[in-house]
Amino acid sequence: MLNAKYWNRSLLGLLLLFSLPAARADVMILVHGYLGNAQTWDFNGVMPVLESNGWRRGGYLLGNTLLPPAPRQAVIAQGKRIYLAELPSEAPLLVQAGILRQALENLPTQAGEKRILVGHSAGGVVARLMLLQQGAPQFDALVTIAAPHLGTYRAEQALDLVSVPFPLSIIPDFVGGEDTYLLRRSSGLLVDLVRPFPGTLLFWANALPHPDIAYYSIVRGNAIVLHGDWLVPGPSQDMNNVPSLRGKAKTLVVSSDHGLTPQDGIALIGIVPHL
Repeated sequence: MLNAKYWNRSLLGLLLLFSLPAARADVMILVHGYLGNAQTWDFNGVMPVLESNGWRRGGYLLGNTLLPPAPRQAVIAQGKRIYLAELPSEAPLLVQAGILRQALENLPTQAGEKRILVGHSAGGVVARLMLLQQGAPQFDALVTIAAPHLGTYRAEQALDLVSVPFPLSIIPDFVGGEDTYLLRRSSGLLVDLVRPFPGTLLFWANALPHPDIAYYSIVRGNAIVLHGDWLVPGPSQDMNNVPSLRGKAKTLVVSSDHGLTPQDGIALIGIVPHL
């Protein structure tokens, strides 16, 4: 039987949340996943949903630089603002988390505003790791979308593929071409995303104390089964299965493949009034 904390099992349930009184939620940071970039949130329909619900672009977080949005975008000093992070998505998780923390040092802040950190796929794990770092900025909520908090066997399969010794490595190099070289360049990241066991990054990080904030997991599945997607199993996407967060996260289900979808934007809008 599913845990009582699992709520809003359908898009209709998410839409019903809109009738609740809205709480302040002035800043949202969006962190893309593996092979993504800051524009991923636009291409997959999340930003249009957020913008249609009153959120505006505050700028782009590139390394330790904050860039303003395009001239046609209105830059607002107050209200609901979104900052889009741009990270080297092939780099190891802790490298990305450090860059994100440095970028957030330049983020404009205002007294009393709510701050929401959102990460998709590996970006969700990057965001969570950033919160565990010394000197990390404070947030009111972490929302992860299809994130591999317990790793994924797909990372292990990819590592097996690129670990074939020469001369047998000629076969995957020939068949996979650029994709094989891409996986080889990403091997540090893939090592970080293997399923946790002693000595791995996720085994260590998942046991650390986490900040006392709100946690939301957007999980791929349906009203009955949190089956996940072809890249990340459902249980790995649920932060309640992280040992130090057990029972502390609320879980929402969006029926979709691994990639972002406008329904994720609707889910984010539904979360905001509860903060």
